[in-house]
Amino acid sequence: MIYNCIAPPVLHIISILTFICIFPVRLQVCPSLSERLQVFESLKEKRGTRSRAGATETNVTVNGELWELGRPLEADCELQLLGFDTAEGRQVIPPSSSSSFYNVFVFFHKLRLQLVEEQMDGPTVTVYRCGDSIAVCNGPLLPHTGLLKLSTVNLANQTESSGLVRLLGVAFPGEKDKQEWEREQEEARRRDHRRIGTDQELFFFNDVSPGSCFFLPKGAHIYNTLTDFIKSEYRRRGFTEVVTPTLYSTALWERSGHWEHYSENMFTVTSEGSQTYALKPMNCPAHCLMFEQRVRSWRELPLRWADFGALHRNELSGALGGLTRVRRFCQDDAHIFCTPEQLEEEIVACLDFVRRVYQVFGFSFHCLLSTRPTPCLGEPEQWDNAEQQLERSLQQFGERWELNPGDGAFYGPKIDILIKDAIGRQHQCATIQLDFQLPIRFDLQYVGRDGQLHRPVMIHRAVLGSLERMIAILAENFGGKWPLWLSPMQVMVIPVGGNSESYGKQVVQQFHEAGFMVDLNDDQGATLNKKIRSAQLAQYNYIFVVGDKESESGTVNVRSRGGKQLGRRPTEEVLTSLTQLRDTRSNQDEF
Repeated sequence: MIYNCIAPPVLHIISILTFICIFPVRLQVCPSLSERLQVFESLKEKRGTRSRAGATETNVTVNGELWELGRPLEADCELQLLGFDTAEGRQVIPPSSSSSFYNVFVFFHKLRLQLVEEQMDGPTVTVYRCGDSIAVCNGPLLPHTGLLKLSTVNLANQTESSGLVRLLGVAFPGEKDKQEWEREQEEARRRDHRRIGTDQELFFFNDVSPGSCFFLPKGAHIYNTLTDFIKSEYRRRGFTEVVTPTLYSTALWERSGHWEHYSENMFTVTSEGSQTYALKPMNCPAHCLMFEQRVRSWRELPLRWADFGALHRNELSGALGGLTRVRRFCQDDAHIFCTPEQLEEEIVACLDFVRRVYQVFGFSFHCLLSTRPTPCLGEPEQWDNAEQQLERSLQQFGERWELNPGDGAFYGPKIDILIKDAIGRQHQCATIQLDFQLPIRFDLQYVGRDGQLHRPVMIHRAVLGSLERMIAILAENFGGKWPLWLSPMQVMVIPVGGNSESYGKQVVQQFHEAGFMVDLNDDQGATLNKKIRSAQLAQYNYIFVVGDKESESGTVNVRSRGGKQLGRRPTEEVLTSLTQLRDTRSNQDEF
């Protein structure tokens, strides 16, 4: 229920009472809160505003302004109904994600009063009541919602509690939408990478190093396979790998500008002489340092330097969550130094790199061209030229893209790539960013064809992004059913009867030497069916059953993870076929 009132009484209500969030439990009403509610009801009654139980989650516009249906009309007006299928109609929910919405509530009355004063842009303000809670809000809002969870919110640059509470809720225009959402949530829980990581013994976390992942052998196999994949593409695309330190004096970060804007997100240490050092949260300043080590010629450009160094960022503990938000991570990070004339071609090559990698995973994707934000660094003409070059590159690339105005980095425009996983969720992983500022701050120059000094353009780019986060996305995308080339559980050999155990060990050794992740189940106390079922549940791609016949004929009886029997085949033939599937990074199960 809502009403409009003159601002001073509202400010009085807010200033004398602490705002209390009552979801999901109704709290006992204290005397001061009772006084506040009485003032609210009194003013509401004077306005003649009545609540409308059961109002639909539909907006209207009244003379072009968004209202909810529960708000009474006050005069002749132009009225337009807006369904939930319109962008304006969906504005009844607060800030939202693709599947839910959230709101932040304040428990400290001084901060609450400050927020009210900031929201006043006219003689009146809008007040909402929900249960015993009252707050100023622009609206419009839904008349009722479902609550998912509560969490505390930390303000930037503050380690102590802010008194903010975030409510995560959900709302639907119809029962069918609700049922579909519930199915999606159940599927997401089933695919949760943290559960898969535990079940498959891929990784774990420990409080001795918060936000830093311990990759077990199977998880390390996935990690290294992804790295090797990117490195193989680097060799094809003219990238060279560099290795840079992890710890740097603050002098480097001051020179790059990160100390001023990013120091609170860095881990620092102090050595003898009170010198302060910081663990690197990114590689770009080190690469600039490498570029300036000697005079560069236009003949050397473009320089494409890749770096797999460990990065550390001091994320708030409340923001950490599995592999998706960590403090220690690694990126498939690279920087390209090129001439302005080479920029467009380099961007197209980066986009082609992205397409190649995402096709292997089976991801569909689209691109966002993020343009000049406010504020930004650099001359407007420089921004205009760079944005035009990025747009021409996207047009030449030929994939779907859209404009994302004002969302570029402060140092240059960028292209972000959004992928869609197997259950329809979107993730932003790859990014291609232009940087005008670091070459200026480091005074990077090269000798051009004309013998004069020129400033290079710097491109920041990553395809996988954080390897940790990409492993989480892939685990959930595949639901733990890893394709053969990426799988940490590729083959299980099961000997059956007679002298087959010796032959089974021979098969294991043969595939192990060929680079496969292969195991042997020689448990004498389990039945064949139980061994096969156990291997299937563990998500081994292929199961080789070997007995006396297989031992005598040099064959293996092959079953796929899905239970399909591929029959008895010569071991060498199977080895050749699986090697082909692995090396081509095929997602096929049969051969």
